[in-house]
Amino acid sequence: MSLNIEMQNQGNFLFKRRSYIPIFLLIITLTIYIFTDKFNIEESNNFIFKNYKIFSLAVSLTGLLIRVKVVGHTPPKTSGRNTNVGQVAEELNTTGLYSLVRHPLYVGNYLMWLGVLMLTLNLYFIIISTLLYFIYYERIMFAEEQFIIAKFQDQYKDYSKVTPAFISNFKHYKKPIYLFNLKKVIKKEKNGFVAVFALFWLFDWVENVMINDITYFECNYWFYSALVSVILYLILKIMKKKKMLN
Repeated sequence: MSLNIEMQNQGNFLFKRRSYIPIFLLIITLTIYIFTDKFNIEESNNFIFKNYKIFSLAVSLTGLLIRVKVVGHTPPKTSGRNTNVGQVAEELNTTGLYSLVRHPLYVGNYLMWLGVLMLTLNLYFIIISTLLYFIYYERIMFAEEQFIIAKFQDQYKDYSKVTPAFISNFKHYKKPIYLFNLKKVIKKEKNGFVAVFALFWLFDWVENVMINDITYFECNYWFYSALVSVILYLILKIMKKKKMLN
């Protein structure tokens, strides 16, 4: 089997399971978080160190906002979370954030995960996880591009010549040709929204129980932010089921 075919097969395999594989990363990240020495960060007078969780959350929310911006301006049957059906692309996206980078959704995904990884305060783990992320998504991006090239041929080849794959190029920005669709964003990105706040509360709870030896249930702002996000998620889930977001 040629390397191209092997990478494409690996990419298709990972593409269909990309919603589940991060669970293993979460388990590893929690383990690292527990056993990494936080060098008494709460007692530090440095503003950044005192607010490192807020900075980490800001990084994750930046990634979520990138996904929101991308999904909100894309046509139907593109840039979705289609995993079981495989690749879907009824139209080639070349405007908006797609004019800066060919895979803006994965840029958003990386920043969402980077914020969580930053909680560990383990530089080596962050670097290793980043390298594994690029190896992991490199296969997915390769499989996606093979699918898109087969469908759009020279149109995509010309687009890829001036648009980088992952690192943004701000010279060729083009305004989105589609208006922002809030309902589409709510339907597709509500999972990411609740996941961000739920994960940050989970790490805070684990720290209190495993590291700070706090046995009682602490209702702090991490808890309330996660609670609000879960309530909003359930409301939106009901609205979607009742077809109120169509």
